Amino acid sequence: MTSAAPAPAATDEDALVPISALQHQLFCPRQCALIHLEQQWLEDGATAEGRILHERVDGGGRDQRRGARTVRGLSLRSLALGVTGKADAVELHGSAPDWRPYPIEYKRGKPKAHRADEVQLCAQAICLEEMFGCAVPEGALFYGATHRRMAVAIDDDLRALTAATADAVRAMLASGRTPPPVAMPACARCSLEPLCQPKAIEARPRVSAWLARQIAD
Repeated sequence: MTSAAPAPAATDEDALVPISALQHQLFCPRQCALIHLEQQWLEDGATAEGRILHERVDGGGRDQRRGARTVRGLSLRSLALGVTGKADAVELHGSAPDWRPYPIEYKRGKPKAHRADEVQLCAQAICLEEMFGCAVPEGALFYGATHRRMAVAIDDDLRALTAATADAVRAMLASGRTPPPVAMPACARCSLEPLCQPKAIEARPRVSAWLARQIAD
């Protein structure tokens, strides 16, 4: 049985990392560093669609549907996980003061093979557990390409992956180092590809190899 998140740890609030960084880190550590360490960003058609979708959903406010109150653009924070951010939408089931929160994250595309979107949702659930003092065993991802919700169990494996990813982001930010590129098929769909230049940089000869050739000549 899944339990609520542990009591908040004594985490420095200045060290909280954005929840979105966890999604970026799991998709591509270099992308995460370019965005959250180097503060670089390029927008293309896909990211513009995603931004517009989130702006529509995150506009704030509340509405009442299907027996649940929906809060949009809710600010989130977890000292235990060390993250902060904003939820696209949170359904509040039940009644005050015993609300049962249910996070919903909106994505423009379709379900993916990796778990980056699920980790982002799990981080939101952990934040809600601290904020509401109750267990959040499930959330949902809504994909624009399918126009359907995909229920996600906030189980122990996903929680462990989320915590490990948050630790990896903090370690990267503390190091101040951007990971080297690794060219992948997904690079062609990344808006940061012109800045990252994975194929060109990855293909550069190492200095040691260049020096060895010079000496040999």
